[in-house]
Amino acid sequence: MKLNELLTYLTDHQTYDFTENPFIQSIEMDSREVGNGSLFICIEGYTVDGHNYAKKAVENGAVAILAEKEIDVNVPVVIVKDTKRAMALLADIFYGQPTHQMHLIGVTGTNGKTTTTHIIESILNEANKKTGLIGTMYIKIADEIKTVKNTTPESLTLQKTFNEMMKKKVSHAIMEVSSHALHLGRIHGCDFNVAVFTNLSQDHLDYHETMKDYQFAKGLLFAQLGNRFNHNEIKVAVLNEDEEASKEYKKMTAAKILTYGIDQQADIMAKDIKMTSQGTQFNLITPNAEKIVTINMVGKFSVYNVLAAVAACLASSIDLQVIIKAIESMVGVRGRFELVDAGQDYTVIVDYAHTPDSLENVLQTIKQFATGRVFCIVGCGGDRDKTKRPLMAKIASVYSDEPIFTSDNPRSEDPLMILKDMEKGVEGLHYHLIHDREEAIQLAVKKAIKGDVILIAGKGHETYQQIGNQTLDFDDKEIAIKAIRLLKQ
Repeated sequence: MKLNELLTYLTDHQTYDFTENPFIQSIEMDSREVGNGSLFICIEGYTVDGHNYAKKAVENGAVAILAEKEIDVNVPVVIVKDTKRAMALLADIFYGQPTHQMHLIGVTGTNGKTTTTHIIESILNEANKKTGLIGTMYIKIADEIKTVKNTTPESLTLQKTFNEMMKKKVSHAIMEVSSHALHLGRIHGCDFNVAVFTNLSQDHLDYHETMKDYQFAKGLLFAQLGNRFNHNEIKVAVLNEDEEASKEYKKMTAAKILTYGIDQQADIMAKDIKMTSQGTQFNLITPNAEKIVTINMVGKFSVYNVLAAVAACLASSIDLQVIIKAIESMVGVRGRFELVDAGQDYTVIVDYAHTPDSLENVLQTIKQFATGRVFCIVGCGGDRDKTKRPLMAKIASVYSDEPIFTSDNPRSEDPLMILKDMEKGVEGLHYHLIHDREEAIQLAVKKAIKGDVILIAGKGHETYQQIGNQTLDFDDKEIAIKAIRLLKQ
């Protein structure tokens, strides 16, 4: 595509040194990715400013620059007020508006996004749909898996990915949509067919500052779900009726609304929930049928995730019998209430719970089946919301018998200072303080006896530990297995 053809989609821009009209072969925002024929977009980020890399991009083969200020280079420079907003628009056009050609489901909420998207993926695969998935753990295109830096990538990466999905004949894509991505406009240009809301609790207040702002950011997904009534392509907002925020989201969207819940009357419900340490049974109620189902997942939060996925797939015209078959055969998601079995006679669970609400949910679930003591190994990430640190510690102390506070990706902060913040919530209460995470896991394993439950919370599927400027190998599941086996020797 020629540069001037691409620029016809920008309503407000200025051009400098526009004697040439180069052919654009790719669009890049990282100068290291630039090749011959690239349009390089200068993005001013939190730590680096892309404008400082424009000359390097030209050296690497860029034939045009999109920027927010004048730059002294020997290729055309296009000036816009907001390069991120312009990037979303240009990427969507350049890559052929791929989301217009597939069924796109977005899932937002504080907790449950990863599990819900994976359940949806399993259901769609059971229905013989070719799927793509974008989320916290990875990008998945059919059976190919790629690494990802953010839960929801930048708009340019998203459109490139959707274009690749389109080329590989993906018919249905599922995406975790973070509050950061919504607030920063990363999903601008994504044509969602179904938007799902899981829940809302405290998280990311280092970024959003207030719960009201955080709630509003999540609501943008539903406000952007289309504002026209197209009866040939119905947009659906899937909302958790048990969540107060859903009342606001109903006001924010013009889309059809499909609700799910357990406590409040909803379109799709779970009744008569029965739980064991291995699974959960409940009566699934939908507008057209009722069915007793058994899932290989534990906890009320797991039931909510399943209900959200069921609603999303019903909204996507998937047959209920196919949905039931898929949810009953699914075994769970890596790092989400994952049982660790190394032949021990006590239970070890690895879970991603890293917010006060998710930690409380997981511990309450464990208390329902635990016959012995409950150990809770938990920490709080550095360079993140500090206000939740004493809350996390308090919840661990209230709902477990042996809370062990430790490191969880301290990043640039002193791990001991993070632990001091946690201690403010548990003054006078019983707890252990071990800043080395491996030693914390070893302590729990050493103390556990038959009937006890060890919860290792916070990192879930992650296979690394971020300490200072280092990213070290660290997998909670593997560390637990290693500790158990060493004790048996």
